[in-house]
Amino acid sequence: MALEYRRLGFDPDLVDYAEAFELQKHLHDEVMDNPSRSTVLLLEHADVYTAGKRTEEHERPRDGTPVVDVDRGGKITWHGRGQLIGYPILHLKHRTLIKAYVCALEDVIMKVLKEDYGIDSTRVEGRIGVWILGDPAAGVPDRKIAAIGVRNHRGVTTHGFALNCSNEQAPFENIIPCGIDDAETTSITRETGRTVTPSDAVDRVEQELRSVLPRLVKDSSDQDSTVQAPVGDDVVLTACSTSIPKEGVLP
Repeated sequence: MALEYRRLGFDPDLVDYAEAFELQKHLHDEVMDNPSRSTVLLLEHADVYTAGKRTEEHERPRDGTPVVDVDRGGKITWHGRGQLIGYPILHLKHRTLIKAYVCALEDVIMKVLKEDYGIDSTRVEGRIGVWILGDPAAGVPDRKIAAIGVRNHRGVTTHGFALNCSNEQAPFENIIPCGIDDAETTSITRETGRTVTPSDAVDRVEQELRSVLPRLVKDSSDQDSTVQAPVGDDVVLTACSTSIPKEGVLP
């Protein structure tokens, strides 16, 4: 299936989070009615903290910086200049493909990091996202280089991934990102020693997304094979945790 890819803005044309969030909700409704409208948004945000449903008060910014509360699961994180954001609004062939979808996003990012920047990255058990392993014996913690936070409502995904390209680390030091206090964040620029911006990385990330996402997305030939979740049956996956309502199904 051919997906639409839209680039909303990159530095210096940073995208306001509220505007992108409203666009996601609008596209979600369109894709619910017409799977062929599945769309991937690629962008760079103006600086913002967003808090998922499980965010605790002590995890919010220490200096009182405003936070946008959103409908994903998980906890608080930061988006801003230097971070490549992807919001795939996809009608999955079946809602139980959510794990495969999250794995596909991780695989895309790990492949680009290795092939284009020589960065070895991996998954860490129990922590969704892409990580660079530390050395516990030397007191060097794991470092998160990409976060993934996905909401799957009635088979249509919103939110997505954030790949740290050239962003500063200071905004993460003002919070407990994703509620994880025994790890650090990093970026492509920090790991390679050369500046790599979201604009530098977006072409390759989009190329890899184009190669893996279509097999997960419903098209007109899948009408009889897709079983929709009942109203209110949400499955939420975030960079911080997996949260499944009691009536939810996840393989």
